[in-house]
Amino acid sequence: MPKINLDNLEYNSEDLSERGLAVLNSLQFVEKRLREIELQLAMQKTAKTVYAQSLVREIKAADLQPVEIVKTVS
Repeated sequence: MPKINLDNLEYNSEDLSERGLAVLNSLQFVEKRLREIELQLAMQKTAKTVYAQSLVREIKAADLQPVEIVKTVS
């Protein structure tokens, strides 16, 4: 009997109505997509970091100097 955990409570999925099972399937689909999106976001953030580090190395190798110092507000 498959169990469903919702709001720290456990239910038997077999006790759901047809509509309830459809909603459960939709919820599970959305949860899976969110995990995939979170993984993609993590990969993109990693790529951004690597590209930024590579750009800094290229700037240093070319001995480029900044044309302007940008002040940030804390």
